[in-house]
Amino acid sequence: MRKKIVAGNWKCNTTVQEGVELAKEVSELVAKSGVKNVVVVLGTPFTHITSVVGAVDSQLIDVAAQNCAADAKGAFTGEVSAAMVKSTGATHVILGHSERREYYGETSATLNKKVALALANGLTPIYCCGEALSIREANEQNAYVKTQLDETIFNLSPEDFSKLAIAYEPIWAIGTGVTASTAQAQEMLAYIRGLIADKFGKVVAEETSILYGGSCNAKNAPELFSQPDIDGGLIGGASLKAEDFLGIITAY
Repeated sequence: MRKKIVAGNWKCNTTVQEGVELAKEVSELVAKSGVKNVVVVLGTPFTHITSVVGAVDSQLIDVAAQNCAADAKGAFTGEVSAAMVKSTGATHVILGHSERREYYGETSATLNKKVALALANGLTPIYCCGEALSIREANEQNAYVKTQLDETIFNLSPEDFSKLAIAYEPIWAIGTGVTASTAQAQEMLAYIRGLIADKFGKVVAEETSILYGGSCNAKNAPELFSQPDIDGGLIGGASLKAEDFLGIITAY
């Protein structure tokens, strides 16, 4: 049975001290809630990871980096390698987020390297895909997302592919307050699962966790998570408040 995952993406928010307090609060609330069927992940800035790993109950909370380098090591000032991320105690890494693609020019070639290094270092990639509003309005979202997957994670072996999760984030719904309708979200995630079945087989497709991201909150999460192909969420702003994040975690 595939995992249900609720992953927070703090982006460029909180100081280390603020992040540790937030992580502690989330960990305590999850413990009190008794939730056991959801993998909870906190995607923190690089500066926070080691401290956050030490602040949470590792039986309840996993920690992710929001990125990793496309090179294993070397003269790459400012980069953080997958091995470095792994050494912090992090278990996951968010890769291919639309903000990384748009603002920092990440290409499929770059992401292939990052995914390979993440997997080689025992990290679980949460691989992001999704289209801009112009593509959605042109009704070309399926072809666009298929290309994103074909050029990257569909190059993996079935064994390696089975080690990652996918997050579909319609760019037009990230941080805008606009959420894809439940029908739109389910339709796309079912389409992605169908692509996985075509590429790797039905068994792999049924075991792959596919998340929805894009202005998901405690109010709309129950309806979204009730859909057969939505296995959780990659949560931005709502993950920065512990109570709001808990409301999403407990939405199942």
